[in-house]
Amino acid sequence: MSTTEPRIALVTGASQGIGRAIALRLAVNGAHIALAARNQEKLAEVAAEIAAAGGVVHPFALDIASEESIKACAKAVIAHFGRVEILVNNAGITRDTLSMRMRRHDWDDVLTTNLTGAFLLSQACMSTMLKSRWGRIVNITSVVGETGQAGQANYAASKAGLIGLTKSLARELATRSITVNAVAPGMIATAMTEVLTDEQKAAMAAQIPVGRAGTDVEIAAAVAFLASEDAAYITGHTLDVNGGMYMG
Repeated sequence: MSTTEPRIALVTGASQGIGRAIALRLAVNGAHIALAARNQEKLAEVAAEIAAAGGVVHPFALDIASEESIKACAKAVIAHFGRVEILVNNAGITRDTLSMRMRRHDWDDVLTTNLTGAFLLSQACMSTMLKSRWGRIVNITSVVGETGQAGQANYAASKAGLIGLTKSLARELATRSITVNAVAPGMIATAMTEVLTDEQKAAMAAQIPVGRAGTDVEIAAAVAFLASEDAAYITGHTLDVNGGMYMG
């Protein structure tokens, strides 16, 4: 990030997994990091990790399913750092089951968290980007938002909605040097996939042309690029990081 002052980055769902990896990578690239999540204990551990490496970081409480919490978090981040220039909408949940068995609140909870939350936080942060006439919004969607997935109608719909939101915001904000892009991970090695048997992992890997699951570090690298000065002419794009699992 070649700029005279460090960029201010807000990363949601930053307490673990992909969100943590993104926060660490942006910090290495010189950004000052606002970490946001519900789990304050884990968030403090990530903050300590970044600070120990010489980074500037501060944790903030955020329940992405709550409009009041979103507004309070954005206000607190701006009060502390003065602005938000990079927003990574990573926080999300799953409530998997077949559509015929899916309860209404499981549908609502996933759409509210994964899609509405990203919209509301983008809305709350974009005023400082507009004033600065520079900004990067990166939404973490999913390969299933492009392909669909049995048992994940709510999750796939929320992630497909993020792609539509990305394109719409990109059109609205482009004239102010604010880009809006998405990263769509495929199968990523996480704590959830670690519980799978070797046979299950092998079966899933067989569906991926590169023959393996991706890593959270690889997702973070894609986000860091889209958040950089080098990606200034890229907006409204969904970057697939899936090992060839889906080629749209």
